[in-house]
Amino acid sequence: MTTAVDTASGHEEQSFLAHRGILSWLFTLDHKRIGLMYLGAILTFFTIGGLLAIGLRYELATAAGDVVSSDTYNKMFTLHGAIMIFLFIVPSIPASLGNFFLPLMIGAKDVAFPRLNLLSFHIYVVGGCFLIYSIIAGSLDTGWTFYTPYSTETGTAVISATLGAFILGFSSILTGLNFIVTIHKMRAPGMTWKRMPLYLWALYATSIIQVLATPVIGITLLLLVVERTFGIGIFDPALGGDPVLYQHFFWFYSHPVVYVMIVPAFGVISELVAVHSRKRIFGYSAIAYSSLAIALIGFLIWGHHMFVSGQSELASAIFSVLTFAVGLPTAIKVLSWVATLYRGSIAFNTPMIFALSFIFTFTIGGLTGLFLAVLSTN
Repeated sequence: MTTAVDTASGHEEQSFLAHRGILSWLFTLDHKRIGLMYLGAILTFFTIGGLLAIGLRYELATAAGDVVSSDTYNKMFTLHGAIMIFLFIVPSIPASLGNFFLPLMIGAKDVAFPRLNLLSFHIYVVGGCFLIYSIIAGSLDTGWTFYTPYSTETGTAVISATLGAFILGFSSILTGLNFIVTIHKMRAPGMTWKRMPLYLWALYATSIIQVLATPVIGITLLLLVVERTFGIGIFDPALGGDPVLYQHFFWFYSHPVVYVMIVPAFGVISELVAVHSRKRIFGYSAIAYSSLAIALIGFLIWGHHMFVSGQSELASAIFSVLTFAVGLPTAIKVLSWVATLYRGSIAFNTPMIFALSFIFTFTIGGLTGLFLAVLSTN
């Protein structure tokens, strides 16, 4: 016979499990927990993408190159790229570290829309599952860009993969919108724009890109699905479509999203250099505004991915000049970091060594952009 004590202890046990168990994490509104869940999911997808990369390298390492078939290799290559771009590098710093640190750094209890924040995580997981499901559904071999007309003609699982990327776009948009509103409306008293940590300026610029650019790729992928499903000529020239139009839409998103990958990292490096040099950051305003400048110019230079697409010489020249222009705000950051290091009391600990390695590596990579922007050499 059940006693009142037994019933009470049972309710306490259920309450404890609900509070401490997995459900308390899956439906939490705590920004720190959501950030950690993002990090766990991102690392899981990173592991899958990494295993595919190991398979690719193993194939290339063999003399005969016959570990897998050419079709399988193309599928592994495509999924590796799609997973690493859409599931790993785009959400890695903004969604995980951003969710964890943004409210703490502006003195807020949480983000502006906690439920929307949780929804964006669930959407991310659902979109990721769609993309991973394409492996079971026969995979796809289009390359991670899903270029037409091949993506409209191949018999592989293009629809499930593109739907996955389409769903992931909603997560990116909602996260960016949440961060913008949080930074505008929930800063602690005295936390003016000129007193915000530079990491938050980087997140703000990143969020603008997410909100404005992601709908373009979402609509583009949806049009691709419609074309494959109903045979409507949008991108396929055999149906009266224009494949170069797909490239314009795709790179209008995908070039700004390059800065979604790197601008938050700029913010992290700005904080590390200042803290471990034991100095105020040199050129605070220049670094802050350069993040916004990168976001703005990033929307104007997608055509440098299409120098050989048949666009006019005038268009190519304009995109070339604008590509040079984006080097200015990035150079401002590097010069400010180096100036901060000058005569600083530098602590050569692990974070600082990482930051110094980043500056060296990024400078080399950034200089290659100057040569790639030149029409005569590209």
